[in-house]
Amino acid sequence: MNYEFPKGFLWGGATADSQYEGGFNEGGRGLASTDFVTDGSHTRARQVTYKLPDGTTSSCDFKKGMPEGAIGYLDPNEYYPSHQAVDFYHRYKEDIALMAEMGFNIYRFSICWTRIFPTGLEDEPNEAGLKFYEDVVDELLSHGMEPLITICHDQVPAYLADHYDGWSSRVTIEAYLKLAKALFERLGKKVKYWLTFNELNVLRGYAQMGTHSIEPQVHYQAMHHVFVASAYAVKMAHEMMPGCMVGTMYASSALYPLTCKPEDMMAQMRTRRLTHYYSDVMMNGCYPYFARMMWKDNGFTIQMEDDDEAMLAAYPLDFISISYYRSTTVNKDSIISPIGLCMDTNPYLKATPWGWPLDPLGLRYILNELYDRYNKPIMVVENGLGEIDEFVNNTVEDDYRINYLSDHFKAMHDAIVLDGVNCIGYTMWAPIDLVSMSTGEMKKRYGFVYVDMDDKGNGTRNRYKKKSFEWIKKVYTTNGASLSEE
Repeated sequence: MNYEFPKGFLWGGATADSQYEGGFNEGGRGLASTDFVTDGSHTRARQVTYKLPDGTTSSCDFKKGMPEGAIGYLDPNEYYPSHQAVDFYHRYKEDIALMAEMGFNIYRFSICWTRIFPTGLEDEPNEAGLKFYEDVVDELLSHGMEPLITICHDQVPAYLADHYDGWSSRVTIEAYLKLAKALFERLGKKVKYWLTFNELNVLRGYAQMGTHSIEPQVHYQAMHHVFVASAYAVKMAHEMMPGCMVGTMYASSALYPLTCKPEDMMAQMRTRRLTHYYSDVMMNGCYPYFARMMWKDNGFTIQMEDDDEAMLAAYPLDFISISYYRSTTVNKDSIISPIGLCMDTNPYLKATPWGWPLDPLGLRYILNELYDRYNKPIMVVENGLGEIDEFVNNTVEDDYRINYLSDHFKAMHDAIVLDGVNCIGYTMWAPIDLVSMSTGEMKKRYGFVYVDMDDKGNGTRNRYKKKSFEWIKKVYTTNGASLSEE
């Protein structure tokens, strides 16, 4: 079969600042909520470590809230991976050159909010931060790559978290729009593609939203503020950058009923609604019909200002972007989180060492599902395989990664060419090894390029090409045609 993709398809990679950038105390950067997240050495789950008013320290899962009154304090006995990450801050030219060598024509990266506004409340942006990101954009353009910028990637300034409870407050809306405006003014003539938020449907807790509670009332009120902020950002982007495209990214695991029992099918429908709740608001411009019943059933209310719903209606997103790593199943007895997460396994699929089922056909399924629902362009902006790589003779023989990506590319091709889905681009997570978001480890590696660093940040951070480097170069430079030879 011919697996060549449509002309103009965008091929590249994606990273996040807190996992990749580093430069923690440089260039006037302020503290972000993610800066208090430790590595995964405690329980293989990352922790937020904070000082309490009585002088003791407290830790909790990084996706949960923090005690009221906690104050920002970095424990010298802890390792905080985001502080150095893998040092893109100093190595961006080297890394971009490697991406260009692989044939990238797009690169998705995120902005560290506190590199631009250290507390979120400054009147003027930090020039050193803007200059850094402009230099990154210029370097990309010099190599023929389109920048795809995520404005807010799972973090808020720690000051906004500690003094205003993050996205619980409308103060954070204004702070976010100030950030967006500064970026649009500085980079608007150079950047066409923007994402307002990352994996918005799974954000929760202190590290990601700056909230001290994960109770549904707090979470859904904060999410309303996120929706409104995104709508205002779309309006601003269209006014300041005519012709730009603005989207948001959602975590989009395919979700199957475990069996054909009607009860399992109903469980699938109800669980899926908890995911579509987020994308429906931002893609369709209004809350879905089931939202208010969901609020009533869970005993909470959403406080809105008079023009909030009008803004949502007037400024929906131009395209939808997704992460896709795995699929999951659900049944009538599954434990479902309040925000629609179900991590049940599938007896018909193999899994990674971290228990993530391998399901390339699920990518074709999810692309069709979303295009059926929204009929707007789609980008796959995260997809990849986290594995334990064996570094021998300055390389990694990662055939497992090649096989994983080959299968997913073919499924994506079929969704586009055979099913008619308007998928316009793909950015693989993550082209160069970085710190795992979920566990804080380096040993869970994704890249085509190996980074010499261990789970505690030890190593040279030098870059080495894996076997998959030359393979992906062939795929990208032939626009997928090389897949036909496999």
